[in-house]
Amino acid sequence: MSDDTPDSLIPYDEIVQEALRAVVGRVLGAVQAAGSELPGNHHFYITFKTGAPGVTVPPHLRERFPDEMTIVLQNKFWDLAVGEDGFTVSLTFNQVPAKLDIPYGAITAFVDPAVDFGLQFQATVADMAPEAHEEAENDGPERGPHPAVKEADDGSNVVTVDFGRKK
Repeated sequence: MSDDTPDSLIPYDEIVQEALRAVVGRVLGAVQAAGSELPGNHHFYITFKTGAPGVTVPPHLRERFPDEMTIVLQNKFWDLAVGEDGFTVSLTFNQVPAKLDIPYGAITAFVDPAVDFGLQFQATVADMAPEAHEEAENDGPERGPHPAVKEADDGSNVVTVDFGRKK
């Protein structure tokens, strides 16, 4: 009997990632159906790859966040439109309004800290190495992850899916 696991011909990791991203779409769709009103204390931190195909952000934000960006959907957002492949939302950054188009495949994390729930995703864009850039004010090492984002083995509700393949 061999300890080597054979490579799967079924892309389980992609199927699971797609299903978990559908959770984000379903939650955002419910918010859109409720008139973009978040129930109770719910609010969302959504992290996405700014350079992923289909992502549209204003140039000043892409310059500031050339690799990854986290947005907060809580009090001041509007024009939420949820589609099959992604969503569009308008927010303000330093009191300047901006419209963002974000495909679900660009999302790397979704957190609802009100209920200690989070999902982390693998990037779906192959070899998306971050470009060299100056450290953004919210990327400093002194700021850790949001308190709701925890390691998957600590009993929290954060779901991390990582299907490593033996080579």
